[in-house]
Amino acid sequence: MAGCRGSVCCCCRWCCCCGERESRTPEELTILGETQEEEDEILPRKDYESLDYDRCINDPYLEVLETMDNKKGRRYEAVKWMVVFAIGVCTGLVGLFVDFSVRLFTQLKFGVVQTSVEECSQKGCLALSLLELLGFNLTFVFLASLLVLIEPVAAGSGIPEIKCYLNGVKVPGIVRLRTLLCKVFGVLFSVAGGLFVGKEGPMIHSGAVVGAGLPQFQSISLRKIQFNFPYFRSDRDKRDFVSAGAAAGVAAAFGAPIGGTLFSLEEGSSFWNQGLTWKVLFCSMSAAFTLNFFRSGIQFGSWGSFQLPGLLNFGEFKCSDSDKKCHLWTALDLGFFVVMGVIGGLLGATFNCLNKRLAKYRMRNVHPKPKLVRVLESLLVSLVTTVVVFVASMVLGECRQMSSASQTGNGSFQLQATSEDVNSTIKTFFCPNDTYNDMATLFFNSQESAILQLFHQDGTFSPVTLALFFALYFLLACWTFGTSVPSGLFVPSLLCGAAFGRLVANILKSYIGLGHIYSGTFALIGAAAFLGGVVRMTISLTVILIESTNEITYGLPIMITLMVAKWTGDFFNKGIYDIHIGLRGVPLLEWETEVEMDKLRASDIMEPNLTYVYPHTRIQSLVSILRTTVHHAFPVVTENRGNEKEFMKGNQLISNNIKFKKSSILTRAGEQRKRGQSMKSYPSSELRNVCDEHVASEEPPEKEDLLQQMLERRYTPYPNLYPDQSPSEDWTMEERFRPLTFHGLVLRSQLVTLLVRGVCYSESQSSASQPRLSYAEMAEDYPRYPDIHDLDLTLLNPRMIVDVTPYMNPSPFTVSPNTHVSQVFNLFRTMGLRHLPVVNAVGEIVGIITRHNLTYEFLQARLRQHYQTL
Repeated sequence: MAGCRGSVCCCCRWCCCCGERESRTPEELTILGETQEEEDEILPRKDYESLDYDRCINDPYLEVLETMDNKKGRRYEAVKWMVVFAIGVCTGLVGLFVDFSVRLFTQLKFGVVQTSVEECSQKGCLALSLLELLGFNLTFVFLASLLVLIEPVAAGSGIPEIKCYLNGVKVPGIVRLRTLLCKVFGVLFSVAGGLFVGKEGPMIHSGAVVGAGLPQFQSISLRKIQFNFPYFRSDRDKRDFVSAGAAAGVAAAFGAPIGGTLFSLEEGSSFWNQGLTWKVLFCSMSAAFTLNFFRSGIQFGSWGSFQLPGLLNFGEFKCSDSDKKCHLWTALDLGFFVVMGVIGGLLGATFNCLNKRLAKYRMRNVHPKPKLVRVLESLLVSLVTTVVVFVASMVLGECRQMSSASQTGNGSFQLQATSEDVNSTIKTFFCPNDTYNDMATLFFNSQESAILQLFHQDGTFSPVTLALFFALYFLLACWTFGTSVPSGLFVPSLLCGAAFGRLVANILKSYIGLGHIYSGTFALIGAAAFLGGVVRMTISLTVILIESTNEITYGLPIMITLMVAKWTGDFFNKGIYDIHIGLRGVPLLEWETEVEMDKLRASDIMEPNLTYVYPHTRIQSLVSILRTTVHHAFPVVTENRGNEKEFMKGNQLISNNIKFKKSSILTRAGEQRKRGQSMKSYPSSELRNVCDEHVASEEPPEKEDLLQQMLERRYTPYPNLYPDQSPSEDWTMEERFRPLTFHGLVLRSQLVTLLVRGVCYSESQSSASQPRLSYAEMAEDYPRYPDIHDLDLTLLNPRMIVDVTPYMNPSPFTVSPNTHVSQVFNLFRTMGLRHLPVVNAVGEIVGIITRHNLTYEFLQARLRQHYQTL
């Protein structure tokens, strides 16, 4: 989806990232899926598919319902709860593995480098220490980049892709086992490699993959390992489990099960109900407590103590007992928090603007080149980051006085607030006794430890050090996000914002004289302001931060700060995840349409040029339709012709198609000829009325060739199994928009399954002789159904007939041509639809609406056309 809304510029105007753009013409906007060179804007692509969240109530499904009773229903529900629990446990174990591996590699790297720095500071061989640090970081980043080459979808945080999936868009390869493995190992190497990335975002993606794959009990990467598990063979069930897995990933990352549930609800899921909420919360709790149980047992040897709730824990916020003037926050501080929210929104908009420009540059100049170039770019980022960290720590740091806590020795100083964390140590590089290097303390620790330093360090950080650290971290994190490594954005944003908040606290305490200020609170609010300005999350992020701090009194300031940051940032551009979704051209549907879109009706946005099938269709025609179109669903129709009864004589195919029609729809009253629809939407009835004047005097065809002539006329666009032209190329206006009585929808996957399994009957037989497939047989190949191009045509008789009526959905959701766009949008999004037929008052299908007809860009184009016709 494009990154702009109306006349608001995609990038931040106040920093001159871009200016007001010229308005687009409707012709440019209607060509979706292409990049407009003048504006360099990517429009939604049409090659993305939607998920089938709506149930197909066909005969095989009804047969299953007939066998269901309360006992089987309870067993099905019990299995669902057990699977949800298993998803939570597995996600927690994945988080445990990532955390343990990152800690191991980080301790190894910093232990070797710190020892070398302490020795070389006396001998003057710091270049050797830099080479050692470069060796570690470049090796780890190289391994992470190689894993992304194996599975490109594993790059980035994965949150934009999961958000698209929960919104109802099928992103290829996003929930595969190979993606999970590359994501997990890639993120631990990229974090251990010193890149300014986090492991929390990829944890959300990993949980979603676990949720998608575990209930299937099979994987395309492990074809030989398959179990006969008959449950959950639909996109509807799969998306529920993905929602649970994503929430479990948030719970494991932050120790915030409620925040994970709200994240899954706020950031994507278009279909939600009370039962799903309860299951998702249970899954999040399972993940959080599984991770807590094992981390507490491994780190403290106290199994069952539950002392470490998540991968990122902010510790306990409390004032020193000796400082009687200190308060966590006061009503006076709320004014400062609002100002910090505004600044955080501006900084987040700047971050998003710069990162969007970098992403576009990569799309034009890096991605088209050989894949090795992506690896070289990641290595370049790692090289620059390592050199900047090393030089800044050695040159730009200041020696600050230690607080009154005890020293642990060997150049380290253990924090009392987080004494259990062996990594949260103060670095004393090049500083005399009882002092520490404030810049090295932030750069030469893991990111989680640096956040704890800013939240809980009793000593002071120099304002110059905090400003330099913020600027360097801001630029390097912006450059890093989008490279070909698995990378999260939560922790870098929190660390960058915490430095900003601590800087504000230092200024207020030192230069304004506000002695009651607690620096940790301002660091937390700064982290929330910057993170909110970047990702633009509100409800879920508020709860996540409250759960991470274990301090409910922070609820009000965090919520106010996030709201102000979001409103400020939204004035300039979208959140970082929405920007990257737009760059990929994914047709994401927002929560609701804009008010002025209600000037449009369903007839204004529908696709009137239909490709359809008959209830009884020859194999030759089905193969031709499937091979010459990319549609994933086809209306099942019968033609509403006045002389159809002439074709009933002695022909099974035509009589079957006509018998299937309802006689009440065959005749129309004269006053229904003008139904108040616009001609530009091509309603079939008006066009037929125009054609009636020209065809009324035509002689009927020769009776002995009636069947052949009708078949040739109906299948003129499909002359053989391998046509060389578009199916609609030779259609006349009458043929293209002929009156069609709508009976249901049949999916491409269903038609291919019928052809592969030989479900058909001969012309001399009755359709009752056609073999019947059960629901399990129809869903056996889910989620990767056979492709029509892999079908062996020599095994098919093109003259055989397929009766699709038992397998079509006879009662899909439909709308009238006069339905307002807001009603169409709400129905489509809330019910998780893939196709929405537009049916007029007499049961004729006049068009179809898909996800691409409801994107913001498409609606804007049609709205401009609407204004031009007034």
